[in-house]
Amino acid sequence: MDAEFMTAAEKKTVLIQWTKFLAGRFRLIDFTEELYKHLILHASFIAHFSRQGFWTTYFENPEDTVVFLKQFDKDFGFRSVECGGPWWLQGEYEDINTAMCEVFEVSKGAIYEELNRKITERDLAMAQALLAKHHIVLDGKR
Repeated sequence: MDAEFMTAAEKKTVLIQWTKFLAGRFRLIDFTEELYKHLILHASFIAHFSRQGFWTTYFENPEDTVVFLKQFDKDFGFRSVECGGPWWLQGEYEDINTAMCEVFEVSKGAIYEELNRKITERDLAMAQALLAKHHIVLDGKR
């Protein structure tokens, strides 16, 4: 339904963009200006100077993406990552925000699994680089 600052059609567009953003696994190209503005104006996220700055904050590092996604995850109580409360699911934007949570719910298992795999792979690569730097092999000998 229409809200004071967002028509029903605009909400539908943002929901489609959200779905594409999740399906594309958080590519900057899929993080549209409309999606960014909805998040900072109607979903309890603060502005991060720019769309690029917001994307860098939450999607460059997989641990930060997990933090971001917890807001849309029923298992974490839909609490705003930045503001702490669930009020972003009330009022004029309840419909789109709830729909965003429902879209995430469908694929969250695969998304979390992929993000956790990326975290593990990155950490193991860092550990291997540190071992090599200090000329240490896995059996502990130098």
